[in-house]
Amino acid sequence: MSTTFRKTLFLALRRAGEFIRKNFDRPHRVSFKNKSPINLVTWVDQAADRLIRGTIQKRYPQHDFLTEESTPTHRGSPYKWIIDPLDGTTNFAHHYPQVGVSIGLEDRGTIVLGGVYDPFRDELFWAEKGGGAWLEQAGRRRRIHVSATRQLTKSLLLTGFPYDRRERADFYLSYVRAFLAYIQGIRRAGAAALDLCWVACGRVDGYWEWRLKPWDSAAGKLIVEEAGGRLSDFSGRPFTLYGKQTLATNSRIHREMLRVMRRVARAAARRKVRTR
Repeated sequence: MSTTFRKTLFLALRRAGEFIRKNFDRPHRVSFKNKSPINLVTWVDQAADRLIRGTIQKRYPQHDFLTEESTPTHRGSPYKWIIDPLDGTTNFAHHYPQVGVSIGLEDRGTIVLGGVYDPFRDELFWAEKGGGAWLEQAGRRRRIHVSATRQLTKSLLLTGFPYDRRERADFYLSYVRAFLAYIQGIRRAGAAALDLCWVACGRVDGYWEWRLKPWDSAAGKLIVEEAGGRLSDFSGRPFTLYGKQTLATNSRIHREMLRVMRRVARAAARRKVRTR
């Protein structure tokens, strides 16, 4: 992987992160996507998106983009940058400092480089395919690994809830209830890209969420895998950025989490709960 790709990634992440941090305490004009009262967007999301795309396009004008806040491009390039300029918009709109910037680089359908930047902890998580996963903070770089926890009963998990949670709250909470019987704790932080990075660096042992978008998980997927973790859907099938289910673990508790999820899914099927 070209060092220029990596330098461009780091520059785009840090520029956007600095912009988000500088505008964090200002009043935010909030609008809503798809007429949803809980799918928020602010001018900072949109401005950060332009900043990232401008940074990358300056060096790679022919590359394609898939971002949360702008129309995808189709120039025919083998390279595609998959971008969430402000992951955790609801947190940001409420001045809750758990947000990140996520950028993944796809080469012919495979994520080969990815980074997630937390501007409030100054933590830059990144990975290169085949090159391990890393955390840069305060000028220092260290390799990161998933946790060594081997039992679900000793685990701390993260989860999140998609934008249709008001209509399907009971279904999503059925997973929370099931896991509460086995684990030491569950957290809901509200920034999927950072959730994946926290699995990768061992702060939590597993994470699950429904209906993530490619920009939520493109970078985090690679970081988890390069840190020794595992991803799948809730049935154990291979994870895809364009699927509806994301399970990421330290790999050691993956099978146990899948067993719990399958029981929940079977119970929902018996009750004829809508899951799609």
